[in-house]
Amino acid sequence: SNTNNSSKFSYTKLDLKKRLQITDLSFSYFEKEESVLKNINFELKKGEILGIIGSTGSGKTTLIDLMMGLLEPSQGNLKIDDSILTKENFQAWQKQISHVPQSIFLSDASIRQNIAFSIESAFIDNEKMINASKQAQIFDFIDSLPEKFETKIGENGVKLSGGQRQRIGLARAFYKNSKVIFFDEATSALDSVTENKVMNSINSLDSDITLIIIAHRISTLKVCDRLIRIENGELIEQGSYEYFKNLLEREAQYV
Repeated sequence: SNTNNSSKFSYTKLDLKKRLQITDLSFSYFEKEESVLKNINFELKKGEILGIIGSTGSGKTTLIDLMMGLLEPSQGNLKIDDSILTKENFQAWQKQISHVPQSIFLSDASIRQNIAFSIESAFIDNEKMINASKQAQIFDFIDSLPEKFETKIGENGVKLSGGQRQRIGLARAFYKNSKVIFFDEATSALDSVTENKVMNSINSLDSDITLIIIAHRISTLKVCDRLIRIENGELIEQGSYEYFKNLLEREAQYV
C-alpha cells in the first residue's frame, strides 16, 4: 500500500502509556540569543501530578510550551513513551492534551458551547457536561442562572468574573477528557476556598490523568506528587511538596 504524507499524519496516535521524558532540552527564541532553557532533564510518569515553580521569567511557561509541542527545542528532545515529539506528530499529541492558561479564550456564545469547545451542538453530551462543570466547581453558579447552560457570556466572557472564566476553562479540559492537562496559573483568580475545592476535584480525577501545574501560590501545589524548580532556565532542584513548602517558607520571595 502506498503511504502518502497526509495519511501518515492522520494515523499517528500519541497516547501516553508510561512516561514523558525530557532529555537535554534547551531552547532559545533566536539563534544567537541566550537560551531561555538550558539542558533540562526530567521524566514524568503517567498519572503523576507535577508542579513547576520558579520566579517570573525563569522559563516555566516556555517549558510547558515545549512540552505541549507549541515550540520546537533548539537542542535535546521530548519523548512520549518511545516517540520523539516532532513536526510530524505534534498534532496527534495535542489531541490528547488540554491547556488551561491563566486567561482562557472564550467565545461570544453560550456556556454550553464554551465548555464543549469546538464540538457541534448535536454531539454535546449533557451528562458529561454537568459532571465536568461540577468537577470545576462551577455547576452551582450555572444552575442558578435563569438560562443555565444556555446563558450567553458575551465577548470573551465579559459577563463573567475572572474566577468564573477560569472555572469554565477547567470544565472545558475535564469535558475534553484529556489524559494530560497543563495548568498555567489556572486558578490564580480564584479565592482560596474555591481554589481548594478545585484542587481537591483535580486530586480525585482518574489516576490515569497526568497533570502539570505552574503556580505561584505554594498552597496550590499541595496535590503534586513532585515539584521541580526552574531558575534562569535551569532545573535547579526537585522534591516533594513538603520539601519546597519548608524551603519557600524560609525564602519567602519565591511565593
